[in-house]
Amino acid sequence: MGSEEQKLIFNKPEDGIRKIVLATNIAETSITIDDVVFVIDCGKAKETSYDALNNTPCLLPSWISKVSAKQRRGRAGRVQPGECYHLYPRCVFDAFAEYQLPEILRTPLQSLCLQIKSLKLGGISEFLSRALQSPEYLAVQNAIEYLKIIGALDENENLTVLGRYLTMLPMEPKLGKMLILGVIFNCLDPILSAVAGLSVRDPFLAPMDKKDLAEAAKAQFSHDYSDHLALVRAYEGWKVADRDNTGYEYCWKNFLSAQSMKAIDSLRKEFYSLLKDTGLVDSNPTIYNVWSYDEHLLRAIICYGLYPGICSVVHNERSFSLKTMEDGQVLLYSNSVNARHSRIPYPWLVFNEKIKVNSVFLRDSTAVSDSMLLLFGGSITKGDMDGHLKMLGGYLEFYMDPALAELYQSLRRELDELIQIKLLNPAMDISTYHELLSAVRLLIAEDQCGGRFVFNRQVLQPCSQSIGATAAQKPALTFNTESGPGGDNPKSQLQTLLTRAGHAAPGYKTKQLKNNQFQATVEFNGMQLMGQPCNNKKQAEKDAAAEALQWLLGGNVVGLDYIDHLSMLLKKSKKDHK
Repeated sequence: MGSEEQKLIFNKPEDGIRKIVLATNIAETSITIDDVVFVIDCGKAKETSYDALNNTPCLLPSWISKVSAKQRRGRAGRVQPGECYHLYPRCVFDAFAEYQLPEILRTPLQSLCLQIKSLKLGGISEFLSRALQSPEYLAVQNAIEYLKIIGALDENENLTVLGRYLTMLPMEPKLGKMLILGVIFNCLDPILSAVAGLSVRDPFLAPMDKKDLAEAAKAQFSHDYSDHLALVRAYEGWKVADRDNTGYEYCWKNFLSAQSMKAIDSLRKEFYSLLKDTGLVDSNPTIYNVWSYDEHLLRAIICYGLYPGICSVVHNERSFSLKTMEDGQVLLYSNSVNARHSRIPYPWLVFNEKIKVNSVFLRDSTAVSDSMLLLFGGSITKGDMDGHLKMLGGYLEFYMDPALAELYQSLRRELDELIQIKLLNPAMDISTYHELLSAVRLLIAEDQCGGRFVFNRQVLQPCSQSIGATAAQKPALTFNTESGPGGDNPKSQLQTLLTRAGHAAPGYKTKQLKNNQFQATVEFNGMQLMGQPCNNKKQAEKDAAAEALQWLLGGNVVGLDYIDHLSMLLKKSKKDHK
């Protein structure tokens, strides 16, 4: 809801009309509506929490604390006598916690861990263990692992050059990383808009009685499967209108929050000032916007910042589904521009945030191609065969001609070296790397997004021949619990086996043992098979899938032909059973 709509709660009703206000827990302390006489307290609130086991922030209903219940009671009759009705018995109230859980126990800890290293307070885990209420060990390890993946910490948990810059920018590490690359690649202005937009309340409004009109207005800013680029275009249009003193009319026409637009404008200036303090930019913004028009490059820089927030796009007959490493199948928020499409002709989506409500939802996503992910994602490692590349410990896998794989690795090494040198020497002119930058820009522009390097993916659009004509190779399958869920991952093999036979995908339940190890159970077709204890959740699920495959296949190590054959047998068995 827009601010103007929210202000209606303060209007006095006419005689004979009762005003009813529906409020979140913001009404406990933040506002006073002077004509409220009755308060109805349901005893619940949607509260942010953090599921360390699945590495997922949650927004779920939970019982409030005793302090919150008293605050809600105090809303009744602030300026006149009033009554409060609590919709729960006293025995439930007596079981409430005295106070709300501290934020350090309810949120991801990446920014906090980065601050600890910048202040030289010693080891992260050791320092946080001395807190009055120390966070869960797994939550701390997740934060440290994330900072290593994005390149802010090295293997010894020391700050890298990138990490030192991130500590100077008071924002989430992923947004700081995006800003820094926007400077290096001379497309700072749109990246400033995207980062500022992600730091404020969503400027796109959707009034209850005008949702269709609001969605149509937002759609005009998006034609390339990106919430972030839609936000950039909306801000640029507002800026032009604001110079002509028609900013409010522009916002009204396009269902945008004028307040959010002004906040974005203010944050852009603040972020530029912070970048000046780090020495990455000077007082002349023109030279940092030479390539701001290149939307392929903008998309790649968004990928660089939001990685490892990545999910795969899996198409079926009528639509598509999305899958992340930790959560399996996830959904898009309904206000995403990508939620309106029945097809997304890209193999991957990078996202700013995921949150578990009843299901896991992704917020603010941008579709990216294989080339963008390979060149601007995480570190690349070689797989078990020529032309096989892996990222995120094997979760992301690519199969291609060996010469092409070597080209990607070589370009990635040179790109990482350029970023490192530029951070060490901010005044360096990157035009000396003209050939490298031209090659990278050409590669990401010419990759027509089909995802042809992804194992077993249906290509929706033909790929440009300028990238290389070799199709993805299909390697023989082996049970290897050390690899990721591509061609040689037991989780992927088991899902392929069952879904080809017409069965539902397998489900996994993981529990943490007392020795801090994890043990997973895989469920499918009414059966449950348990794996061996492992050091982390992902490994435990892979081990359970390997156990299931061994049971199904009689312990044989097999290839694609046998998987196809067994799928047909399972399908036949399913029909016979019916």
